[in-house]
Amino acid sequence: MDIFPVLTDGATSLRERSREVEVSEILTPEFQAFLDKLIRTMVAEDGVGIAAPQVGHNIRAIIVNMPSGPECFMNPEFSKISDTLVDSEEGCLSVPGKFGLVKRHKKASLRAINRHGRKIELELKAFPAIVFQHEIDHLNGILFIDKATNVVKNNYGKHI
Repeated sequence: MDIFPVLTDGATSLRERSREVEVSEILTPEFQAFLDKLIRTMVAEDGVGIAAPQVGHNIRAIIVNMPSGPECFMNPEFSKISDTLVDSEEGCLSVPGKFGLVKRHKKASLRAINRHGRKIELELKAFPAIVFQHEIDHLNGILFIDKATNVVKNNYGKHI
């Protein structure tokens, strides 16, 4: 299966802010092929989300496994976030074998561009809101371990 290698903590691209992508770039066959390969990588690694910097591409593109299946979001940003925080036990494909508790916003409103170049808005709550916060952190060079408490090493559980 044609997938990307997932970079792990220590890789330079994981700590850099990613650049925005233009709709004209998103609509190219090359970018669409990149998104397909990013989806295959997330699925093969058993993740619930993945960000482009995790495979060495510092562009503002993430994949999130939605109820209908994996969906692509470019230039995602929160237009509103709740004041209420929840504890989230998180892991990450780029920080294998480690899990920790992260305070995340319970609800969020998101704006992004889909893979067809259309602007979209989503209202997120609970686990989906957490996944988007985790992935958008990647686009800003932040790993969950930067925010986590009670980080433990183990080899079970889902990675975001």
